[in-house]
Amino acid sequence: MTHQPTRRDILLAGGAAVAAFSGLARAQSTWPSKPVTMIVPFPAGGGTDAFARPMSAQFARGTGKQLIIDNRGGAGGTLGASIAAKANPDGYTLFMGAVHHTIAPSMYPKLDYDLEKDLVPLIQVASVPQVLVVNPKKITAANFKDFLAFARANPGKLNYGSAGNGTSIHLAGELFKLQTKTFITHIPYRGAGPALQDLIAGNVDMMFDGLGSSANHIKGGRIKALMVSGSKRSPALPDVPCAAELGLPEYNVTTWYGVWAPKGTPAEAQARAVEEIRKACNTDEAKAVWASQGADFTNLTGAQFDAFIKAEIRKWAQVVKASGAKLD
Repeated sequence: MTHQPTRRDILLAGGAAVAAFSGLARAQSTWPSKPVTMIVPFPAGGGTDAFARPMSAQFARGTGKQLIIDNRGGAGGTLGASIAAKANPDGYTLFMGAVHHTIAPSMYPKLDYDLEKDLVPLIQVASVPQVLVVNPKKITAANFKDFLAFARANPGKLNYGSAGNGTSIHLAGELFKLQTKTFITHIPYRGAGPALQDLIAGNVDMMFDGLGSSANHIKGGRIKALMVSGSKRSPALPDVPCAAELGLPEYNVTTWYGVWAPKGTPAEAQARAVEEIRKACNTDEAKAVWASQGADFTNLTGAQFDAFIKAEIRKWAQVVKASGAKLD
């Protein structure tokens, strides 16, 4: 004889379902239940660290769990990306990459990872406009218009320093040359720091640098800013015109940073990571750091961040092809 469930049976079954659901919800909401490692694919003290470490401190305050920065420098940031792509996707390894990782597919033909397939974009946390800076003793142009006229009239006479072949600073210069139809000699250095010091010393004429590292030198008069990239002026340099104002609406070059997770990371952990990182970046302490670097908290997440990454890969591939940029 078929057993007909009683009201008591139904209530018990319902209670069990609610308990199971509540237990699942609690399990999902407990991330992180232990320290989280964030792989930073550049040496300690670099531009990525400038955002990763303040963010990790605020993450720890908000969650009660450490966000451990694991610096894995080498091969233009691709070594750390490779390690992150192969990490256990359990939700406890994250990766903080940068614009360099959308350039890498065009510069490193034999990468052992695929940025778009092996890593899941979570959130873009900072964007710093690049700025065209010159040594005021080497380039005496009063403004960008005069500088551009001189550069066009003297092909090959000016030079610019970069952090090395294939870096965003190098390709920012190549993009500028393509869009302005100028020829300016590229001088690669082993890092942005040495290039900037040589610019200040007068050993190179100009540089396309991240605003964060140049701002204090600009304000101190050691170098002069002629243009910031993009379609708006930077609050950090309100008197310096932007590229769009100067007739270069397509010159939109930023040094940006974002967080990825290895493919296969549980969706719940991804969502919680985005939530906690967003909270960390929105604290007053983090905002002060971002402002000091001339950076915006862009807060691109999920599909928006993914679309942005794809667009950046296409853009830099075109610049690499058109300029013929190659590694050392």
